[in-house]
Amino acid sequence: MNRDGPNPSTNGEWYPFQNRGAPANKDGTLVNPSVIPVVNVADLPEKARFVVVGAGVHGMSTAWHLAMLLEQSGKGKGSDVVLIDKQGPGAGATGVACGCIRNFYMTGPLHAILRESVAVWESDPVNFGFQQVGYVSVGEANQEADYVKLHQSQNDNGYASDLYTGREAKAYLTSLWPDFKTANCDVVLHEKPSGYAGTHMAVWGLDEKCRQWGVRRVYGTEVSGYDMTNGRVTGVITDRGTVLVDEAVVVSAGSWMPIHWAWLGKSAKLDVTYGDGHQEVGMDMWTFWKLLEGEAYLPDGVDFRTAAGKDSPVLHVELMNTPVVGPDGREILDHVYWYSRYAAERVGAPGLQGGTIPIKLGPQAVLEPYGHLNDLYQADDWFADYYCAVAGMLFGRFENLRGYYKERRNGGIGAFTPDNVPVFDWVADNAFMTADSNHGYKMIGVGKLVARMLVDGEMPAELRPFGLARYSTGGTFGDRNSNCPWV
Repeated sequence: MNRDGPNPSTNGEWYPFQNRGAPANKDGTLVNPSVIPVVNVADLPEKARFVVVGAGVHGMSTAWHLAMLLEQSGKGKGSDVVLIDKQGPGAGATGVACGCIRNFYMTGPLHAILRESVAVWESDPVNFGFQQVGYVSVGEANQEADYVKLHQSQNDNGYASDLYTGREAKAYLTSLWPDFKTANCDVVLHEKPSGYAGTHMAVWGLDEKCRQWGVRRVYGTEVSGYDMTNGRVTGVITDRGTVLVDEAVVVSAGSWMPIHWAWLGKSAKLDVTYGDGHQEVGMDMWTFWKLLEGEAYLPDGVDFRTAAGKDSPVLHVELMNTPVVGPDGREILDHVYWYSRYAAERVGAPGLQGGTIPIKLGPQAVLEPYGHLNDLYQADDWFADYYCAVAGMLFGRFENLRGYYKERRNGGIGAFTPDNVPVFDWVADNAFMTADSNHGYKMIGVGKLVARMLVDGEMPAELRPFGLARYSTGGTFGDRNSNCPWV
């Protein structure tokens, strides 16, 4: 079955939000637009106390929290903060994210950051579109030790989760979804604070917070470099002139971070030392990965609710030794890695959105246009078969989902760090980098922590494990028992 959405789009973009316009053409290249209408944009000032580069989730969260803390502490005002983006809110990865909010990380220090992030989502769930339905992760027996450790760390950090193993795991899954097929499902973690947020609503909410607290939002202005003197950024160069920097710059450029890294005089290569003492020489600082996500309509009469009639938690399943077999008996992949959540606001009708492990590309990528507009980075042809086949492997209700897959463009890339874990650190005397390794959306609290650091002058404990020094001192992350770089 092929069903047209209630708001069809000829430009291959997401289900339109309010009166979002079609993409513009700049020098013969389509430009991915802001995912929300842009209003009350400020002119580029001659100078600013703080400049934040990039209006994705990190940039907007940082600008909002910094403006708010300056006002509340009496140490400044919202207009001390200038937020620059060449298009507008959510024009990059934030606008095409699946929107899952979870704390399922085998990298334990991330749990405290996610605790802070959920607190931000909870601060205004209506305007952020936050649905606190929880997050259920399912694994095979070979991940049980990882789940035990992860569960302990989450709860130690004040992030409530429940753990089930063996028969209890299978019983818990069928108590939630009676039609769930529990073959090879040996361990279950249920995070209670987690859930998902509609990305367009979240982007709108963040932009409104910036407006509310007086941030000067300079959209439609493209950064093209940095003026530096003695290791300090003195000006941010744009296509509309240079804004002088009095105090600090925060670079939150998402997939464009490698370009800004080079502008700041940093090397594209580095030597990386791991905890066991071995060293990798000349690793790429940045590696691009292609994202694989998509959507499916729910068949008539089929929902994605629990046995209690509640909205389902976001579901993540990794069965590392279980092949994915299609209805025709053909093996599509030799393992399962699948995540999904209810996504009516993205599908345009009752439906699901989800994905699987991204595909590693390398240190170079064509960044313009971004996302669905770029032919180079569309989800692979096999992805729709895979996504729907796994849905049918797991749920009786989804055994015939393939005909309901929403056939349209799905594209995106992310810039990953050497250990696939975020870097939050100073990259010049007064320039701080939030390089999320494509984890940005769920880590909305990083902006709050960065703002606290800029106002109080001290690096928050939650950010300290994610400095660049880890690569040279043996603190490099990498202890993950998964096929996916995102855990």
